[in-house]
Amino acid sequence: MTARIAPAQPPYSSEIQALLDSVMRGKPPLLLFATVARDPRLLTKFLAGALLDRGNLTLKQREIVIARTTALCKSEYEWGVHMASFASHVGFTDEQIVSLSRGGAADSCWTSEEKLLLLMCDQLDSNCTLDDAIWQPLKAIFSDEAMLELLMLTGSYRTVSYLTNALQLPLEPNAARFTP
Repeated sequence: MTARIAPAQPPYSSEIQALLDSVMRGKPPLLLFATVARDPRLLTKFLAGALLDRGNLTLKQREIVIARTTALCKSEYEWGVHMASFASHVGFTDEQIVSLSRGGAADSCWTSEEKLLLLMCDQLDSNCTLDDAIWQPLKAIFSDEAMLELLMLTGSYRTVSYLTNALQLPLEPNAARFTP
């Protein structure tokens, strides 16, 4: 598959190279980043909105939300990048990896807190809001700042999914694939 918009090609301007280096840490840029790099303003805004730093969530909580959101949006590109980069770091089991893309909160591989995160992603995906049955149990666990981060993280990765899907980005060579 060929992407609908060709990525920017090196050599990049010093501004673009610095932005790409800050996120890729010496590795070649992901196709998504190289494509957005066609416009320095958009790349700056895109990377400024990233929530991959140490925030109010654990790495596992963050990756559950990202993986579930991108799976619900059918973004195999972004789901696969995150599974390849973070699944072993957070200790996802094979059952959890399958559950993130094809299962759900009813699967026995999740703790009660993790099930709430999955339910949150599912409800935001279907309704673009959360009812009290999900909000209240989440608020019992997460601070106001963490709740804001959860909502922003879900929305950010929905946007990333729009980009990867609508641009028809070919899958990264070392990324994971959805489980058949």
